[in-house]
Amino acid sequence: MIANTRRLGRTLSMAMPLLAAVASLPAAAGGGYFILGYGPMAGQSAGTATAIGFDGFAGASNPAKLAMADDRLDVDVLLFNPYRRISRSGAIDPDYDFTTTSKNGLFILPEAGYAHRINDHLSWGVSLYGNGGLNTEYPGDTGVPGSNRNPAACGDRPGNFFGGCGKLGFDLSQIILAPTLAWTFRPNYSVGIAPLLALQRFKAYGLQAFQGISASPEQVTNNGYASSFGAGVRVGLFGRVTPWLDLGAAYSTKVYFQNLDEYRGLIAGQGSFDIPANFSLGFGARPVTGVTIGGDVQHILFNKIPALANGVANSVINPPNDAFGSPNGSGFHWRGVTTYRLAVEWAATQRLTLRMGGAYGRHPTRGTDANSVSLNLFAPSARWQATLGGTFAISQKSDVHLAYGRYLDSKVKGQSATDALGIGGEESINPHVNTLLLGYSRHFGK
Repeated sequence: MIANTRRLGRTLSMAMPLLAAVASLPAAAGGGYFILGYGPMAGQSAGTATAIGFDGFAGASNPAKLAMADDRLDVDVLLFNPYRRISRSGAIDPDYDFTTTSKNGLFILPEAGYAHRINDHLSWGVSLYGNGGLNTEYPGDTGVPGSNRNPAACGDRPGNFFGGCGKLGFDLSQIILAPTLAWTFRPNYSVGIAPLLALQRFKAYGLQAFQGISASPEQVTNNGYASSFGAGVRVGLFGRVTPWLDLGAAYSTKVYFQNLDEYRGLIAGQGSFDIPANFSLGFGARPVTGVTIGGDVQHILFNKIPALANGVANSVINPPNDAFGSPNGSGFHWRGVTTYRLAVEWAATQRLTLRMGGAYGRHPTRGTDANSVSLNLFAPSARWQATLGGTFAISQKSDVHLAYGRYLDSKVKGQSATDALGIGGEESINPHVNTLLLGYSRHFGK
């Protein structure tokens, strides 16, 4: 018991700097702004994790899986390299026909998970992970003095892509700590629960053109970081229904956050930004010795969060009733998204396990009209993702992990929502993302 307490202390001491480091997550994760997968095994398997991958990250996918994990500590770092370039053509004001590329091109995303078996029926652990933020920074402008759309705030400075001044961007990060408990209620069948304790930070800048159509003009842009706390819960079920087939299911409630008051004039619902509810079903099959095939179906209810679901053009078309920050103020016009994942694991040798995976989900944007495009230049989301990696046992107690990932086919193109600001035109973004995961696992009690 003393040894376990010491291990937990070391885990939590690692968690504190991780909490600070995770606070600059990038945009463009699979599944809207959700990261593709949590932990080294899911990171090698395109996020397939509801019924496979028995590591310390059960609280981030399916808490019931914790009953199948050995005593272990898992840590990893994801190097995330996104490329985002936005363009406009055919603008009402030709000065706004230009292209600019986001400066933020490399992010380091750390995670940690811990698992411990208390007895034959109970296991507990903790996961620390984050959702991808909308971290973009577009420095380009028209180059024409006085071309901004808010001279009261910007003077005669050139206009940026949305008619404000200076650098244009969002930065959202959400960090979740998930203590987890799993109960094996009969041999090979378990249930689990993980409270989700969350912190989010947000800032926006360069959006001065939106102040005139906001319910709270002083709480729209350039107010530094705003922070809020939130909570929710994830529950799960896992069963080894035959010697060769595992099934799993998990559900996460909405994570309810305090409002981001510094941006209540920008985010719909006076700064309300919750993590949407989501659920998944998965299987893990072992058709031959040494081979596991896993699959997941996950649905995320983005359409239940006003800041994500409301139309992009709402505040531009009808500012008296639907101003930025109001209950029906502009959002990203996202729908609920279903993502399909498939992964293969092969124990190539006693020490080397290889994994590969793929994932597909429709872009959350509802269309390509003026009500769907402009704000999504801040949040490109891939339709296809693929990963390839492996785990090597350097000793009986230690493993190292390596994986490469690629996010594909993220193009968004359509009519701008900025006609009423005198900008208009057609806007597009066609980003791509490369990832490299480096991880380490320590096994206890072997």
